Amino acid sequence: MKKQLQFFKISMKYIRDLANADDNVFSVSPQIGKEKRPFIGILLMINGKQYCAPMTTPKPKHKTMPKNFDYVKIMGIVGDTEDIISVINFNNMIPVHPSLISPINLKLSPKDTREERKRKILLGNQLKWCRTHSDLIIKNSQKTYNMVTSGKASRKLTRRCCDFKKLEQVLEKYLEKTAIHI
Repeated sequence: MKKQLQFFKISMKYIRDLANADDNVFSVSPQIGKEKRPFIGILLMINGKQYCAPMTTPKPKHKTMPKNFDYVKIMGIVGDTEDIISVINFNNMIPVHPSLISPINLKLSPKDTREERKRKILLGNQLKWCRTHSDLIIKNSQKTYNMVTSGKASRKLTRRCCDFKKLEQVLEKYLEKTAIHI
């Protein structure tokens, strides 16, 4: 049986280290008001390494963006119509280690605030879509990684993608510095 996709939060300190090495890493910087925004993504195996492809809230530009393999629009019901409920950005994937990630608890609890409940329901709907479309997610993440690391990507794609090999080196140094073994 194929392992089911899950959502994870990533260590903020590690994200900051990556962002210092590559401007294409999603920011969690307090200077731009994003220090409370968790880095949430879907965990994938690419080229024998764990990667996390970040999710983002849909923006107006996503409605008109053409289909491309370096991102995927997650669809769901908003009100009475189907619309984009999130976007997975393969171009902004980052390498991770199990010590740097924590699964997101989507189980509803009577103690949840209204906002927590709403967020868990939205994440649950997003996860359901991701699991249904896991083949597409895996294929597109691998294609993005392979195109960029092989040098076959267009200049435009390369500019908007993280430097995956460079980030893999940052991960190795981070793990050495914190005495965690790969």
